[in-house]
This record gives sequence, structure tokens and C-alpha cells, in this order.
Amino acid sequence: MDQIIVTGNGPLDGEIPIAGAKNACLTLMPAALLSDEPLTLTNAPRLSDIRTMTALLQSLGAEVAALQGGQVLAMAGHALNGARADYDIVRKMRASILVLGPLLARTGQAVVSLPGGCAIGARPVDLHLAALEAMGAEMELRDGYVHAKAPAGGLRGAVFEFPLVSVGATENALMAAVLARGTTVLRNAAREPEIADLARCLRRMGARIEGEGSAEITVEGVDRLGGATHPVVVDRIELGTYMLAPAICGGSVECLGGRIDLVGAFCERLDAAGISVSETDRGLKVERRNGRVAAVDVVTEPFPGFPTDLQAQMMALMCTAEGTSRLEERIFENRFMHAPELMRMGARIEVHGGTATVTGVERLKGAPVMATDLRASVSLILAALAAEGETVVSRVYHLDRGYERVEEKLSAVGAKIERVRGG
Repeated sequence: MDQIIVTGNGPLDGEIPIAGAKNACLTLMPAALLSDEPLTLTNAPRLSDIRTMTALLQSLGAEVAALQGGQVLAMAGHALNGARADYDIVRKMRASILVLGPLLARTGQAVVSLPGGCAIGARPVDLHLAALEAMGAEMELRDGYVHAKAPAGGLRGAVFEFPLVSVGATENALMAAVLARGTTVLRNAAREPEIADLARCLRRMGARIEGEGSAEITVEGVDRLGGATHPVVVDRIELGTYMLAPAICGGSVECLGGRIDLVGAFCERLDAAGISVSETDRGLKVERRNGRVAAVDVVTEPFPGFPTDLQAQMMALMCTAEGTSRLEERIFENRFMHAPELMRMGARIEVHGGTATVTGVERLKGAPVMATDLRASVSLILAALAAEGETVVSRVYHLDRGYERVEEKLSAVGAKIERVRGG
């Protein structure tokens, strides 16, 4: 297996281009199943998860072509040959469940394996199923698969209130609702930028949607959707991750394509820690103010709160902050698996349930560490950038699911980082 070797090398300087959002692209791709006309996505990230979703769509009969080095995805769902998403593909990635709503809405039936992916909590699919059942779908869990069937005449509009905010369930319900008969109102809907991006894409295809970005989304069902070309929104998690690189190491880095509105709560915490973030004509410029970073507390919350997908990276920053910080994880259980690995580098961290207490040390030390999930893997790389000596990060296949060319991007701003290919 590949490893990434990082040697602490002082301040960073330069610019890093931010890719299109993985989580947005993985949601937009299944939208191609809703129409028999082409859907083209630009600014697509080049990641293993995108390849997995490509394989899943192709297994259903959709055509998918990666153009311009993978940054453009041309898709067509005019010749679907089935509605079964098999375990062999779905097990690799939780986002695979997002084909359920489109298949059900377009074909009237779907058989989808229960998904796999990172082991950061149960993350059940019950909210996905409940929303679709409210539209008249019949659901049965059998042999590890969701067997779904729409009523005669197709799905029908409904009023559904999510008991808990769920990004994936909101996305699945939204895609199903665009072809349902009548009006659907989704209450306590997730407000993430990726959902707003999905709504913009669906509108380009002919959907009638209002309220995305708020807690209530209203959808007027249409008989069919057409084709469209849509740019994938900038990845706010990659953006936040690379903003933390100069925060940890010092220096000045401009994140090209970055927008404050995507990372507002995150920027508030950076400001409190002593990190300067300013808007430029091309993105966001990040610089550490004089002296050591100050310890700050963090509570993860649904958007527009602090993102759970930046919690591990923020912990890496707090490991060398002055003072003691508390990081409270309210979105997923079991999402502090990176803490023991950071402790191997000399960090002082105590975890009790959903809260981690971090007492900053002046300097971390390089060590052999192992990635446990996607965000944990990049938190270890960030910590290693400012650590004394060499850090070897193993199991970096997690990293490749969410960050494209991380070694190239960090090397370009002065980091000493390389990938060693495994056998």
C-alpha cells in the first residue's frame, strides 16, 4: 500500500487551487438517472469515490465519460438496463445510497444494497426510507438490500419533516420529489451548500424547486427532466483543510476559488485562534498572525455551523496551540479515531465520549502513523507539516477518496512531502 512521508519544513508560501466538491459531485452524478437527456458536470474532482460512483451508474446502464483529465463528466441515462445497485460496488461508499431516490422516481422500482464506507458511526439509512415512504413508496429490507417500489402512477408529493437533519436523506428525497406527482415539502431539511448546488443543477434540468439553503424546501413535481451542463461547487472541506496548512506551519497561502460563505463558522474559529483570512480577487488568503496559535473550543453542527468534516483537521491545529481546547462532536459518534495517532506524535489529547480535550504542546514529533478514515488521514498530514522530523502516514487510500493530488498541492507551497508507492 502507498505511504506518504512528510518532513517538517517551516512556513508555507504560494497558492493552492481548490477542486470541485466531492460530496456535491457524488450527489449530482445520480441526478443523471432522472433524465434520458445528457447531464454534464464541469469542475469535477478527480477522486477514487468519483470512479466508484461512475462504476455504479454504469452498472445501471448509464453512460459516463470522464473528459479533460477527469474534470468534466459527461453522463447519459437514456438506456438504463436495470434498477439494482449491487453490494460489490455499493459497499465501497456510503454515497451509493443516493441512487435510490432517482431510480425509484424514474423507473418506479429500485433494489439497492445497504452502503458501506468510512467507519465513523452507524449513519443509518432510515431517514432516506422514511422520506420516500411518505411519497408512497413501499420499502422492504431483505438480505442486506433495500427493495423499493413506487405506487401505480409513480411517487406522489408529500409533506415530510425530518426528525433529524440529514444531508443524504435530504438529497435523496429532493431528487425523488422532482418527478413526483404534486407538491412535496421537506421540513427540517439540511442546508449544506451541496444541497443548494444540487437544487441549482436540477432546476437547470427543468425541476421546480424553491427554498434550498433553508430548512424548508418546496418541490413542484414535473413530468420529465431534460439535460443540462452544471459546474460543481467548490469543495468547502478541501478549502478548509488547505487553509489550515499555513495556520499550522506559518506563512501565507492563497486558496484559489475559496469563498467565505462556504466556511463562515470555520473562519470565525480561525480568527479566534489568531489566523487571518482575507478575500482576494481569486479566493481566500490565509496567514498566521504573530506568535503561537491560541486554543479555541469547537462544536460541530450542521451547516452553517462548524463542519464535522473539518473537526479532525482542526484538532491537528489545536495540538500545538497555546492553552487547552475542547472539541465536541455532535454529528457522528466514534469520530475521534485520529486522536491516538496524533498522540503518537506527542499530542496531549483526552477523549471522553463525544468530547476531546487537547492541551497544546510546543512541537509535535514525527512518527509512523496510520490513517483510519478520510478526514483523519489528512489531519495527520497537516500535523506532520509542522512536526519535528519525519512522519510516515500509512493506509492513505482513505486520503485518495477525498483529496486529489495532495502531495502536489502541498509541495507547490513549500511542504516537504512525497508519496511512496506500495506493492
